[in-house]
Amino acid sequence: MTEKLLVFVGRSNVGKSTLFSALFGVKVRKGKRPGTTIKPNFFRAGEVLAVDLPGYGYMKGISWEFSEKVRDFIVHYVEENAKSIVLAIQVIDLPAFREIVERWEDRGEKPIDVEMCEFLKEVCKNVVVAANKIDKLDRKEVEEELEYARRKLDAEVIPICAKKGNISSLRNRITEILRKEGANVSFRASR
Repeated sequence: MTEKLLVFVGRSNVGKSTLFSALFGVKVRKGKRPGTTIKPNFFRAGEVLAVDLPGYGYMKGISWEFSEKVRDFIVHYVEENAKSIVLAIQVIDLPAFREIVERWEDRGEKPIDVEMCEFLKEVCKNVVVAANKIDKLDRKEVEEELEYARRKLDAEVIPICAKKGNISSLRNRITEILRKEGANVSFRASR
């Protein structure tokens, strides 16, 4: 029987590790500065192995070459484990998402978050986008930015605030997908 993996990917400093901690009640190394997670964090969560992958993209104080090595590591990890990945969660910083996408598009480049989502959808059976940091927007802005993210990523996008524990919709969706895939996941007890 192959290991069933639940992977978390996203740009640096979008709150992947905070979400990972909120879901599973485990302390993982995280920090305020991008690039704190440079090796994957693993946690056995019932019948799945949850994997918090390092962040990709620009990291202040980190060389572009190192950033590219991290991104290459993530791509290789996902490709090598694609058959075992039952669900990939791409975490985005919803308040910053539009500005980042438009900056890349203004340079005539495909936005890195869009590229990563397309890659995940091509390689993984199930992909969900967790739109984090919704607490930094008002209700109208959340709806507008969610619609923008859904349009740009062409994916299921679920709003969350990992820092404040507002993750129940995502937790429920993870459980639903994993059950459909024949795996039970174990989360920490709710507050």
